[in-house]
Amino acid sequence: QVQLVESGGGLVQSGGSLRLSCVASGNMFTIYTMGWYRQAAGMTRELVALITSGTSTHYADSVKGRFTISRDNAKNTVYLQMNSLEPEDTAVYYCNALVSSAGAHFSRWGQGTQVTVSP
Repeated sequence: QVQLVESGGGLVQSGGSLRLSCVASGNMFTIYTMGWYRQAAGMTRELVALITSGTSTHYADSVKGRFTISRDNAKNTVYLQMNSLEPEDTAVYYCNALVSSAGAHFSRWGQGTQVTVSP
């Protein structure tokens, strides 16, 4: 069983910064692409940023130049550095990982962490 646990959310003023972390744990697994998604109230979940096992990255247009995704493979951890935050960034942020374990491939989600940006 592979689990993802996010941390680092909170309340910040517009223009501020936050750093989200997501740690994967479990037995005998390999992580491939990791990503961050977000879901604002009343909206569908949307992609924020992805990072492959080769550290190639992809960002949603709305966060390009403000957010940076990175990973530490030794710690099974993915980060999202969020700068110049705007009220429109307010959402629950979810970590996602594509994982293989015991010959099976599957996607795992974290429980989510709330990010609130005040005007």
